[in-house]
Amino acid sequence: MERWPALELASTIRHDGDGGVTDDLATTDGVTRWIQARPDLLAGHVPAGDMAADDELRVEIIELRRAVRALFARAVSPAPPSSADARRLMPADQALAHLNAVAARETVVPQLDWPSDGAPTAHLLSAEDDPKVRLVAALARAAIDFLSGPQREQLRACTAPRCVRYFVKSHGRQEWCKPSCGNRARAARHYRRQRTATDGGQ
Repeated sequence: MERWPALELASTIRHDGDGGVTDDLATTDGVTRWIQARPDLLAGHVPAGDMAADDELRVEIIELRRAVRALFARAVSPAPPSSADARRLMPADQALAHLNAVAARETVVPQLDWPSDGAPTAHLLSAEDDPKVRLVAALARAAIDFLSGPQREQLRACTAPRCVRYFVKSHGRQEWCKPSCGNRARAARHYRRQRTATDGGQ
């Protein structure tokens, strides 16, 4: 299954399983765990396995996430955004400016590798020494790639009760981010129908 760093960043706000919402990036330890759990997503950008977040990095990543979720809300429009964002969305023009500014913090140049016994591959060579700058810039570029790519057309906000995730629709009939959300949504619909039938019979 394909993974997108921008979608994983947006998904650090999630349903906690008990009817509330949790933020995986609420503490510096949480940010450190999130970074270190994704060395494959950030490979070539930062030594993710060795990085420990400080509060400045935590705030930068959270602000970038706010911008990404605001642009995700724009992408799914006219459908409603995630319920976690509905009352506190960053304006789309501000989110766009913030995303581009963060991406521009790192100067990178494309480099071509072409071994004599293999296929050519491209990677970005950074002129930035600070790994924390490289990290947030890499996440911003990943969001730009995501939002300018074909997967944007399949981006949806999960409409299951209490879910706050965005997801990429993988087949034509998919309505929710995961099966448990589908089960919850169907149970809620069934409850509403039963209640309507009971109220109507009184």
